[in-house]
Amino acid sequence: MVGKANDKLDNIDAKILHLIQSDAGLSVSDISEEVGLSSSPCWRRIKRMEELGIIKSRVTLLDRKTLGLDFEVFVAVKLSLPNRTNMEKFEQAVARMPEVVQCAVVTGAVDFMLRVVTTDMHAYESFLREVLLSIDLVSDVQSRIVMRQSKHTTAVPLNLISNAVPRY
Repeated sequence: MVGKANDKLDNIDAKILHLIQSDAGLSVSDISEEVGLSSSPCWRRIKRMEELGIIKSRVTLLDRKTLGLDFEVFVAVKLSLPNRTNMEKFEQAVARMPEVVQCAVVTGAVDFMLRVVTTDMHAYESFLREVLLSIDLVSDVQSRIVMRQSKHTTAVPLNLISNAVPRY
């Protein structure tokens, strides 16, 4: 779908995407003014990109630190027998864990990389012992505590698909 949806984007679409991934709360009027369109054509472009699946959703980003959820851990998980059934079972279990904010199937020495967010070391230890390690499929877990984030973004690199978005 990437190639197909990408082929249907022009520079104005890319500018719209850049604006709304920076601030989903912008009004159509604000966006249209910024990209040089009237509101109706701008709204139609946004709707088209939603229908194409380019725009998945519009969300509000919360400040984890202000909420007391500033303990973050990257967790490498190896399954005892990484076959399709076990991987699906593990993914289903992870989907029910609110502390896991990201789960990726990876190549290499481990099968999954998780990004876990919680309140502190004690809460993480409890999650690790009582939740993650209680899954019989898990054979090894390696935790990497995040000391500080030097970059965090939810934006995708639109400059790779359009000249309309600046590289730097």
